[in-house]
Amino acid sequence: MTDASKSPHEALLRVEHLTTVFDTSRGPVAAVDDVTFLIGAGETLGLVGESGSGKSVTALSIMRLVERPGRIAGGRLLFKGRDLMGLGEREMQSVRGAEIALVFQEPMTALNPVFTIGDQIGEALVVHGLATKREARRRAVELLESVRITDAAARVHDYPHQLSGGMRQRVMIAIALACKPSLVIADEPTTALDVTIQAQILDLLRDMRSTFGLSILLITHDLGIVAEMADRVAVMYAGRIVETGPVRDILRSPQHPYTRGLLASIPSGAPGKRLTAIDGTVPLLGQLPSGCAFHPRCPDRFDPCTVSPPPDFELGPGRLAKCYLHDAAKVAVGR
Repeated sequence: MTDASKSPHEALLRVEHLTTVFDTSRGPVAAVDDVTFLIGAGETLGLVGESGSGKSVTALSIMRLVERPGRIAGGRLLFKGRDLMGLGEREMQSVRGAEIALVFQEPMTALNPVFTIGDQIGEALVVHGLATKREARRRAVELLESVRITDAAARVHDYPHQLSGGMRQRVMIAIALACKPSLVIADEPTTALDVTIQAQILDLLRDMRSTFGLSILLITHDLGIVAEMADRVAVMYAGRIVETGPVRDILRSPQHPYTRGLLASIPSGAPGKRLTAIDGTVPLLGQLPSGCAFHPRCPDRFDPCTVSPPPDFELGPGRLAKCYLHDAAKVAVGR
């Protein structure tokens, strides 16, 4: 990892050269390809990209929850200086929930429909030895109150289907916070919620970060959410991180054509103005073009882009971009 990728915060999680593949009849296909980033203590990192770019697989890889035919093929996951890849399954179970928590993007499928929400919050505490069953019920009420669910003492007896989408997402956050983890991975936490409820959930995550000193890996396709929530951003395309840096710098001056395309695609709000879109579609895994995976859609492509994937180019403090436009020698020859 280069100096340019370092965070001003003390590193809590370092993901180094992570590669996660899915075994197919044609051989292994990389869904996450040589991904490196870090998350500092008390920091929010936004992981941004279109659907299918590898964001959720990255989250599952960090938790070591990738199921067959998927597998982590290489890399290191250093959490508080300890490589999670070297832990046995029992040791890893003690990390999940207690030290690293995951908020899934669809709470209705993540919550068990046959148990009350109080039982599901309490289970996290009991499994990690942090409360007895009686204490867990009391703590469940307190946690529901902390995520702003009214009449929490009655709600602990409700089942997931009795709650609205926004309330189910709050329950997921309560479960994630139950064991006071250091890192919360929030995978599209506002998907399928209306704008008002989205804002409430984001306010809640901000408050939880401040109250509990959390680090957050915020996975989203929405750059507006990143602008509002994140300290730094990593932009992902076709399984690779193509640009990283402080969120303000990247939003003001994106240095990768894909990032520029994402920002240009945000509706301006001007009535009658035609929406801008990135030409083409995300390539299928296993059918990536040679060279830079973005080159078939890139308006700035030139000869080197089709030959080999570009390396990271350091563009300033904490800024990296995988793009040959930042290789002065190649630009001089190829353009």
